[in-house]
Amino acid sequence: MATVRYFAAAAEAAGTTTEQVHADDLGSLLADLRERHGAELARVLERSSVLHEGQYVTDPARALAHDAVLDVLPPFAGG
Repeated sequence: MATVRYFAAAAEAAGTTTEQVHADDLGSLLADLRERHGAELARVLERSSVLHEGQYVTDPARALAHDAVLDVLPPFAGG
């Protein structure tokens, strides 16, 4: 199962900082997260960056290994 790590507003919307998700590709993983956590996380995901093993990814067809680590990073203010 892939490990999804949430940061800042994403963690607040998901109600957790990490969870395990079974998904074969990025698109199905994101769809599962939207279904699990509802509209608030869906809104956060729309403006967030997703990192797969430390690399920014956007392609929904991107294959995920069973032990993949993904980070959901919403925009950060300040600086």
